[in-house]
Amino acid sequence: MGTAIAHSIEESRQVEQTRLDALKTAAERNKWGQFATPTPLALSLAAYAHTLMGEHPVRFLDPSIGTGSFFSALLETFAEDRLEAARGVELDPLFARAAMDLWAGQGLHVDQGDFTTQQPAPDVRFNLVIANPPYVRHHHLSGDDKERLKAKLMQSLRLDISGLAGLYCYFMLLCHDWMEKHALAIWLIPSEFMDVNYGSTVRRYLTEHVTLLHLHRFCPTDSQFADALVSSVVVAFRKAPPPPSGHSARFSFGGLIESPDTEALVPLDTLRQSHKWTQFPANPHVVKTDDLKLGDVFSIKRGLATGSNGFFILRKEDALKWQIPNQFLKPILPGPRNLQSDTIEASANGLPLVATPLFLLDCNHSEAEIEQKWPSFFEYLQQGKKQEIHSAYLASRRVPWYSQENRPPAPFLCTYMGRSRNGKHPFRFIWNRSQATAHNVYLMLYPKGPLRDALKERPELEAEIFEKLQNISQDLFISEGRVYGGGLHKVEPKELAKIPAGFLLDGLESTIRKGQQLTLVMA
Repeated sequence: MGTAIAHSIEESRQVEQTRLDALKTAAERNKWGQFATPTPLALSLAAYAHTLMGEHPVRFLDPSIGTGSFFSALLETFAEDRLEAARGVELDPLFARAAMDLWAGQGLHVDQGDFTTQQPAPDVRFNLVIANPPYVRHHHLSGDDKERLKAKLMQSLRLDISGLAGLYCYFMLLCHDWMEKHALAIWLIPSEFMDVNYGSTVRRYLTEHVTLLHLHRFCPTDSQFADALVSSVVVAFRKAPPPPSGHSARFSFGGLIESPDTEALVPLDTLRQSHKWTQFPANPHVVKTDDLKLGDVFSIKRGLATGSNGFFILRKEDALKWQIPNQFLKPILPGPRNLQSDTIEASANGLPLVATPLFLLDCNHSEAEIEQKWPSFFEYLQQGKKQEIHSAYLASRRVPWYSQENRPPAPFLCTYMGRSRNGKHPFRFIWNRSQATAHNVYLMLYPKGPLRDALKERPELEAEIFEKLQNISQDLFISEGRVYGGGLHKVEPKELAKIPAGFLLDGLESTIRKGQQLTLVMA
C-alpha cells in the first residue's frame, strides 16, 4: 500500500475515532475502558517494534483494536511485503465495524467480540503484539466475570490473581497463548501494576514466564490520554523463559521511549525481590536508609469513611435546624482546601478554629428511642433513609447505620492525595491542636511507643515534631507512594509508614537499635 493511501486512511481513521468517541459520555467510555491511543504514540511504539523485530516477517495481533491506530502505525513503519498476517479483536461493535471498513483490503482481519472469551486457533500464532488494552477497573467487572477470568488464567499460566485487578491485566496475561515462541509484545498499560499488591501477578509473569526487555514509564504530568486519570508505561518482552542468570531489564522514565530522560539496567533478581518497580531507574534525590520508619513511631490510619459526607457531616446551623443533640455531634475538620493554615488552633472547649465549623453525626441510640426523645432528629434520619443512605455499603454494615467507626483526634494529619502544581507540593502535614477528628481525605498519625510517652511528658515537643514532618522530602513520598495521570500523587497508610523517620529524633538524643525494642531518651 502506498504512503499516500496510508496517510489518507489514517486521516479518515482519526475523524472516525473522534466521531465514535463523541457518541459516549466520558463516564461511559471510562466504564468501557475506551481511551484512544494518540497517533504520535502509536507511531513511536511501532517504530520501536521495528527496531526489535529485525527483518522477520510480521504476524500482528491487537486484542483491543479499536479503530486500528496500531495497525495504521504498523503500515507506516514496516515495509508492505513484511506483513504476513494481521488480526484485531474488538468488543464494541461500532468500533469493530469502523476498523473493518477502514482497513478492508489492507490485510487486517477484525473479529467483533470479547477477546477474553476467545481461544487461539491451534495452528495460528502471532509474533508481534502491540496493544493498548481496555482500562476497565475491577469494580466494573461482575463477580461472574472475575471468576471466569481467574479460572481461565489459572488454566493457561497457573497464575492466581487478585479480584482487584483491572481488565488490562487479564488481557496481557491471556494473550500469552496467542503468541508464538520468541514473539515480541509491546503493551501500553497503566503504571499502577508496578506498585500495587494486585499487580504482583503481572510482575511475577514478567520475571518468571517471559523475558522482560524494557519498561518505559511516561512522566505522570504528561498523561498520554487526556481523558484518563492514569499514568502509562510501555512494557516490552519476548515470549521466552528468562535467562537462568545475569539478565537485566531496561527501565526508563520520562520523554519518549526512544530518547528517555533517564534509564538504567535492573537485574531480574532485584525485580523479583522488589514490591515497587516505580523506584527504577533510581531517583538520585531519594535517600535509602535502614533507620527508623514513620510506622515505627506512629500508628497511621485513614480518616473516617462515613459513606455519605453530605449527610453525616453537618454545619452547626443544620444541626440546630434538626435539633440534633450536642452529644451526638463530634467536631470534624473540613477538607484540606478549606484550611487557611497547616496549624489548626483550638478554642477553649477544643473546637477547631476554622472558617466553617463542621460536626460529625455519631449516635448509638435506637431509632425508637430517638423518635420518642428527639422527634426532629428522628425526622432527619428518615430523610436519610429516603435517600437510601442507610442501605449503602458502609452504613448498612454499621449498627445502627448512623453510628461511626472510632477515630479519635490525631495530633498530626497528612493529606493522602495531591498534585504538584505551581511549585506546590502534593502532600502536606497538618498539626491538629484541636479535638476534631478527620474524614478520609486525611491520613491520621497517632504517636506510639516512646514518642507517645515523651509527648505526654513534654507536649511542647509537638511543635518540633511537626516542623520535622513538614521538612520530609517530597521525593520520599513519591518513591513510596503511587502516581496517576496529570501528576496526581497518592500515598496509602502502609506506604507512608515506610518513610524513614530517624530525622524526627535528631536533636532529641535518640538511640535506635534495629531489630530491638526502640529506646528513646529525651533531653
